[in-house]
Amino acid sequence: MAHWLLKSEPFKYSWDQLVADGRTHWNGVRNHQAANNLKAMEVGDRCFFYHSNEGLEIVGIAEVVREYYPDPSDSSGRFGMIDVGPILPLLHPVSLKQIKADPTLAGMALVRQSRLSVSPVADEEWRRICELGGLSG
Repeated sequence: MAHWLLKSEPFKYSWDQLVADGRTHWNGVRNHQAANNLKAMEVGDRCFFYHSNEGLEIVGIAEVVREYYPDPSDSSGRFGMIDVGPILPLLHPVSLKQIKADPTLAGMALVRQSRLSVSPVADEEWRRICELGGLSG
C-alpha cells in the first residue's frame, strides 16, 4: 500500500464535507506531475487530507476507493481523477509549521514542492505524521 497527500482548500471542499458525503471524486487536477501521482494510486492506498490556503494542516486520512479514470471536466481528455472515502480524522491536526520543524519530514514533497496538489508520502513520513496526529501509523 502506498501513501499520498491530497490538498484541498477547505472553503471549496473540506474534510468535514468528505465525511458527510462518505465518498467523492478527486477531479480538476491539471498539473502533469500531480496527475501522474493520481495515475499511480491503487484502491486501498491511504491519503492524508490536507487543508491548504486556510488551516494549512493535515486533518484526516482517506482511502482510494476507485482508481484513475477520465475526468469529465477536462475537455482535452488528457486528465483523470480518482475516488476517495474518509477513514478517520487525526486526533490532533498536524500543521505545516510542525511538519517544517520536524527533521523526519524535511524531505516531504509538501515542503519541497509546496504547490503540488497530489504528492507521495514516504512510509517513514506517514508514520511520523500519524504519531504527531495522535494515531499509530
